[in-house]
Amino acid sequence: MAQYVNSKLESFASSSSAAGVSDVDDSVVGSERRSLEESRDSKGVSKKKRARRAKDGGVTEINGHTNSLKRTASISKAARDPRDELPQKKKKKVKADHESNGTRSPSQVIDFDGLSRPSLGTRERLEESTEEAAKRLDKMRAAVRTLLECVGEDPDREGVLDTPGRYAKAMLFFTKGYQQNVKDIINNAIFQENHNEMVIVKDIEIFSLCEHHLVPFFGKMHIGYIPNNKVIGLSKLPRIAEMFSRRLQVQERLTKEVANAIMEILKPQGVAVVMESSHLCMVMRGVEKTTTSTITSCVLGCFEKQEKTRYEFLSLVGLNRGYR
Repeated sequence: MAQYVNSKLESFASSSSAAGVSDVDDSVVGSERRSLEESRDSKGVSKKKRARRAKDGGVTEINGHTNSLKRTASISKAARDPRDELPQKKKKKVKADHESNGTRSPSQVIDFDGLSRPSLGTRERLEESTEEAAKRLDKMRAAVRTLLECVGEDPDREGVLDTPGRYAKAMLFFTKGYQQNVKDIINNAIFQENHNEMVIVKDIEIFSLCEHHLVPFFGKMHIGYIPNNKVIGLSKLPRIAEMFSRRLQVQERLTKEVANAIMEILKPQGVAVVMESSHLCMVMRGVEKTTTSTITSCVLGCFEKQEKTRYEFLSLVGLNRGYR
């Protein structure tokens, strides 16, 4: 009996010792597993923090909480922090201009006294005296005589003896638009009229000088506008086009200047200008293509915003050509 009891006690002790070892092993494995999981969680949290910092760029961590420097603005309640206020848009100051004469243009197409694209030389030519004009002409004659000598011609030959003077006068005529005044051209020919339909003056003949080679380009210009209870004398539209063409030009700028000037002077609902011309700098020299033509356009206001209005204008001037 005693032997039986002793054997049971020994078997119980061995089993309990084995269980204790296994429990210790399990606890060690469990603690290692927990530590690995905690390190993974901490790495994940740190990655999220780094991603958040990279995203908003202004995060401060205080007592374990993150507070962004860029707060969401409150619309329904008054702002309690200056950082919560919505950014205020700065109001543009309206500068006082010469609205009394109606010729001031924000786009600098028309100067306050009516000159377009004024420069120092433009104003000198406009304000010169008779003696100064004679000196200018003599200076141009001498320059043309030099050109004749440089191309191999005899400037004293009978056929070209008076050419310097003739060319100088012709060049002053070709560029007379530099000293013309928009106010004088319009001459108060703007009338109150309850007419809000399209007005078109087409096939206006244009002659101008290419500013790159000083050779002519010429063609036709079509001008249309939709009044805003004010109309302009019909003859003034060709005169405006003539003024801008009588200077050194490129066709693209000429088209735009005419449209902008009419828009500034008349303030209609919209303006459309189309020009088609032939350039002798492409015909007489360079590529030497005699049948080419160049078309430029400038549409403002309702002509730019409304496709049907623009298409109607192109159809009436004969330039729709199957496109919209």
